[in-house]
Amino acid sequence: MKKRIYIAGSGGMLGEAFYAQFKDDYEIKCTDKDVNEDWLSFLDFRDFEAYKKDVEDFAPDYLFHLGAYTDLEFCEEHSDDTYMTNTLSVENAVYLANFLDIPMLYISTAGIFDGKKDLYDDWDIPNPLGVYARSKYIGERFVVENAKRFLVCRAGWMMGSGPKKDKKFIQKLMKQIKDGKKELFIVNDKDGTPTYTHDFAKTVKELIQKEYWGLYNCVCGGQTGRLEVATELVNLLGLSETVKINAVESDYFKDVYYAERPASERLLTKKLELRKVNAMRDWKVSLKEYIENYYQGYLE
Repeated sequence: MKKRIYIAGSGGMLGEAFYAQFKDDYEIKCTDKDVNEDWLSFLDFRDFEAYKKDVEDFAPDYLFHLGAYTDLEFCEEHSDDTYMTNTLSVENAVYLANFLDIPMLYISTAGIFDGKKDLYDDWDIPNPLGVYARSKYIGERFVVENAKRFLVCRAGWMMGSGPKKDKKFIQKLMKQIKDGKKELFIVNDKDGTPTYTHDFAKTVKELIQKEYWGLYNCVCGGQTGRLEVATELVNLLGLSETVKINAVESDYFKDVYYAERPASERLLTKKLELRKVNAMRDWKVSLKEYIENYYQGYLE
């Protein structure tokens, strides 16, 4: 008999990959407050009673808590809503998982570090800078300190799910190129590690099957920055002759992206490597696959 997974907050880019990677081997129920797929049903996990009832009715073997607000500017301006969504609902998930005596998964972020170091391994101590980072870090701490069995997986710069759901860096660049922009302005003072949603979901799957509970950095291989990612993307698209990349400092975008961001949120997947469960490939390999699988004909 297949084991059952309840996946809360799975309407976004990560949920799409989790659905694809888990649907054949597990019986899954995917919910979100934005029902944008036929495999999703409605649930607002901030409503604890509704969350509790829906999870209990499904009687899962695992609880995956994916959803969160990830727009840093939105979080700065709506701090109460952010803590309700990114922190308190995570506490609810912990209560539920413990009550049902099942393991839970929580998605954390590389953004919880202050960027004063170049590289962060799984054991470095976070120091969150803004509302988003604080809300995610407090959620992480609550899971680690209170859940009986858990996986906390920290993602880096997320990429996945294509034009429909990708709200991050790659899609922002693809949209500019599609709109005919011949120049891209890219910051040269922000470092991090791309994280392909499918690699991330595969790694989680392996950790669950092996029951290697705990906290893991979970990002693609290869340390990089925004500028290198943009350059690689333009090269992959065969547009290096026609699209010019201008390196700028973060201040260039300070009117739009005014929330404080760490200079470096590069993660090392030290624990995954030591446990030999790392399905995270080099970011350039994953980026190439991502563009091939999700952006066919997009620029035409």
